Amino acid sequence: MKFKLLTSASLLSLAVLAGCGKEATQTETTVAAQPEQVNAERIKAHVEFLADDTLKGRDTGSEGYQIAANYVKSNFKQLGLMPQGEHGGFEQNVTFRRVYLEDGSAEMSIENAAGNVELAFKDDFLMSGSAIETESHVAAETVFVGYGVVSEEFGYDDYADLDVNGKIVVALTGRPDDLPSEEGAHIGSGREKVRHAAEHGAIGFITIHTPKRDKVRTFEASAKHADTPRLSWLNKEGQPFGKYPEMKGGAYINAESAKALFEGAERDLADVFNDDSENKAIKGFELAAKVTMKSKSRHEEITSPNVIATLEGSDPKLKDEYVVFSAHLDHIGISKHSDDHGDADEDEDVINNGALDNASGVSILLETARLLAAQPVAPKRSILFVVVTGEEKGLLGSSYFANNPTVPVMQMVANVNLDMPLILYPFADVIAFGSTHSSLGGIVEAAGKKIGISLSPDPMPEQALFTRSDHYNFVKAGIPSVFLMTGFKSKDPEIDGGKMFGDFLKNHYHQHSDQMDLPIRWDAAASFAEVNMMIGMEIANGEQRPTWNQGDFFGKTFAQ
Repeated sequence: MKFKLLTSASLLSLAVLAGCGKEATQTETTVAAQPEQVNAERIKAHVEFLADDTLKGRDTGSEGYQIAANYVKSNFKQLGLMPQGEHGGFEQNVTFRRVYLEDGSAEMSIENAAGNVELAFKDDFLMSGSAIETESHVAAETVFVGYGVVSEEFGYDDYADLDVNGKIVVALTGRPDDLPSEEGAHIGSGREKVRHAAEHGAIGFITIHTPKRDKVRTFEASAKHADTPRLSWLNKEGQPFGKYPEMKGGAYINAESAKALFEGAERDLADVFNDDSENKAIKGFELAAKVTMKSKSRHEEITSPNVIATLEGSDPKLKDEYVVFSAHLDHIGISKHSDDHGDADEDEDVINNGALDNASGVSILLETARLLAAQPVAPKRSILFVVVTGEEKGLLGSSYFANNPTVPVMQMVANVNLDMPLILYPFADVIAFGSTHSSLGGIVEAAGKKIGISLSPDPMPEQALFTRSDHYNFVKAGIPSVFLMTGFKSKDPEIDGGKMFGDFLKNHYHQHSDQMDLPIRWDAAASFAEVNMMIGMEIANGEQRPTWNQGDFFGKTFAQ
């Protein structure tokens, strides 16, 4: 650090003054200590613009999203940042294939010793359109593979002693209970399960909805979104990333309908469900059923940009290394209320503005960029600001960037991701999901301590949030990463931060009410920007680049 910090009390006073639109009197001491103070009003102005109805929820590929991207670009230019997109500009255009399942085309039947069972779409099974083919058809024998997980690290191979070549695999949703939360979320993800199935020669994949899963999310709740189009980003050959041409069909089947798959098998499904509920080991076996699946899909292509800029570092050698700040700009666009089966009322609010998810994250990134750009001496390492599209569609924009980086991947030393900071109360701590996997945990803690903000452990380990936002794609590129959120502790003893967090998730997350009339605390937003700036400085000026912890699962799995 090349400057001294003001005390926490002084910073809070300045933030309050900024929030009131007043200029704090700068003494010689404050000028020398920190020439540019965090400005709560700037953050508020950014959120007001990005969450305005005019942008109609910033859906990926929409005109509203592009307006938001133009706004971010304009701010990067005003700050004097260097464009780091494609063709000398700030944008990195991502081409997506939007896939629609044609109405009435989804078919699934199970043939067993008792006869042929025709299943009903949405009632018995769910299916998405194919990103590869417009007409899909598969008919094959089936094999039960337990959870369908493979992990040498944790001693799991659900394909051991099973031949699934040319067959459709059947797996339970979820994963073994003894796997650690974050590691288990990766190992038990649908993407990993399908990858292992394809590598073992399977041609289809069926997931069974279990009674255990039903306690978390019902089959009926998932069925409400069965018609939602799916997006995949296209590589330079025009092929959808992460899809396997050899996999000809897939479905999600409810617990009752899945019983037909186990007719005549060595174990019935009730026994398997019982083992799942009691967290007992489950071994796979051959099934005596044949499954046929058919569907028709319609494809569209859309484009939507990531917006990328660099603040060049001051050290002649270290400036070729980058500290990455990321935040997603997109939200979920326009939708009717979930219980509205008819046309929207004329006065109904149909816009999902996404004020806190994630206009607040992008706005705090912009203020962080301003603070860092205003330093009398730039940080030693360069700072890369990556504002991504398609997060709400499956972390797609960050996946595209991580696989098509505009700076060498080996030169990105760390990622700090800003997604949905709940600036609704004066937080006293931050949560850095992923902080236990690398030296970033100590760096975040040291940076926060300098301004009176503590680092707290993950209060929701069962949610495995480390694998559920854009930083996860940087992790998969081998880059130590954290996902930074406001903690549950409050500086005001009258405010329960955890309760407010829970209330937002229950009543406002992905709802029309995530908008500017929420009781947003702009002083908290300023504090969060300051924490981010401090973390960026700590990483950028550190003698050593961040490292994975010795023996860490993610470090070993994805090491560069």
